[in-house]
Amino acid sequence: MRVLGVDPGLTRCGVGVVEGVPGRPCTLVAYYVVYTDPADDLAMRLLHLDRSLGELVAKHEPESVAVERVFSQHNVRTVMGTAQASGIAVLAGARAGLPVQTYTPSEVKAAVTGSGQADKAQMTAMVTRLLRLAEPPKPADAADALALAICHVWRGGTRSKLAAAADRARRGGAR
Repeated sequence: MRVLGVDPGLTRCGVGVVEGVPGRPCTLVAYYVVYTDPADDLAMRLLHLDRSLGELVAKHEPESVAVERVFSQHNVRTVMGTAQASGIAVLAGARAGLPVQTYTPSEVKAAVTGSGQADKAQMTAMVTRLLRLAEPPKPADAADALALAICHVWRGGTRSKLAAAADRARRGGAR
C-alpha cells in the first residue's frame, strides 16, 4: 500500500510518501515540505498549497491519504491556518478519488513509538529508524508527515481490512 501523509500547516506543510503493509517495515518513497509566505494573501497561499498537494498526489499515485487531525490549541490564529491547510489536504485526496483518513497526534505517536506522549525528537528518531534512513528527515514537518503515512499503513490498512471483512460477512449473512 502506498500512502501519502500530510502534516498540515499553512506556512510549512509536510508531505511524506511511504509504501508498506501492516506489521512490516515501510519503505520511504519521498518527502517534501510545501512552503507558503506568510506575507502573501491567504487565498494565494491556499491555492499554492492546493496545487502543490495535487501535483504530489498525481506524481506519487498513492492508494490513500493520511492527514493529521487538527486539535485545539491556545493560539487561534495558528489553529485556523492549520485547519485550512488540513481541509486542502483532505480535498486533494478526495479530488483524486482516494480514501482519506485523519489521525490525532496521539494516535500517530502511539503507532510509531508505542507511546502517545512521545516528543518530537522521539518521533523523528523512530521515523528514521523505521524507514532505515541514514539521517533524520528535515525539517520536523517532513518527519511528522512520514509518521502519519506509517501510522496509516499500520493502523489504517488493518482498519480497512477489518471493514472489508465485516462487509463481506454482512453480504454473506444476508444471502
